[in-house]
Amino acid sequence: MNSELPKVLHEICGRPMLAFVLNACRLAGVDRLIVVVGHGKEKVMEQFSADHDVVWVEQTEQKGTGHAVLCCREALKGFSGTVLVIAGDMPLVRREALMELIEAREESGDALTLATTELDDPTGYGRIVRDASGKLQVIVEERGCTDEQRAIREVNVSYYCFDAARLLPALERVKPDPTKGEYFLTETVRVLRAEGNGVSATVKVPPEDALGINSRIDLCMVARAMQDRLQRALMEDGVTIVDPDNTWIDADVSIGQDTTVYPFTFIGAGASIGEGGRIGPFAWVRPGETIGDGAVIGPMSQTGAGSS
Repeated sequence: MNSELPKVLHEICGRPMLAFVLNACRLAGVDRLIVVVGHGKEKVMEQFSADHDVVWVEQTEQKGTGHAVLCCREALKGFSGTVLVIAGDMPLVRREALMELIEAREESGDALTLATTELDDPTGYGRIVRDASGKLQVIVEERGCTDEQRAIREVNVSYYCFDAARLLPALERVKPDPTKGEYFLTETVRVLRAEGNGVSATVKVPPEDALGINSRIDLCMVARAMQDRLQRALMEDGVTIVDPDNTWIDADVSIGQDTTVYPFTFIGAGASIGEGGRIGPFAWVRPGETIGDGAVIGPMSQTGAGSS
């Protein structure tokens, strides 16, 4: 990210990207959140200090995704049931996908169920390799792909659902990558299968949901996708947005039925706007601001104010 700010604190539509991941997990019914932190941990923990349902675990050495989960050994001690594992830089994750993933694993009894998607250009993603019967066989990272595997369009999106009793023992048997020396969570597929455990990849998500963030360019792309999602939900609830491409509405905004939002308007995170109003054009509604029913904000208002 070329930034002093920890990646998960970079904002998407007025909220740190990690907030979207945590909220999706909560909405999916997850009742215990364990967040693994490393570089910049103090800033991350301070930002989410009000989230009392979060347990913080430090990964002092950056030794891969599998090692990150192993760091949660004490936090998971005595726990039985389902463990959902997801990266903190995937804010487009939907609660519906997580709920489907949890349900699929619990119904199947498999040790691991994961989500996949199909991409026109799968470059950079781990490929889903299936056996002749269509069952998940292994996940192969791109650098280890054969030419045939590289052509596979079905990829791993890094949403995992484990049986707690089999998760840590499997991770303890994962061998480090010979090139990087890191322990990859994807290797649990190979380990679990070798020991006769069920593993499956039956949940498929839209390609958009697979977008993670590793650069400012990715940040922009994901923010645009999130903005489209937020505006679509408001329009489905009875809000008119005259020109979506020239309007920006942050997360957690409430707008009442039959309110019209005109072009070149910005509405900050957490704002609340009543019913039957006219917002814009050229309006700025501050984050957290409350505007009542029938309000007119912008040049068309009687006061001539250009912002709220």
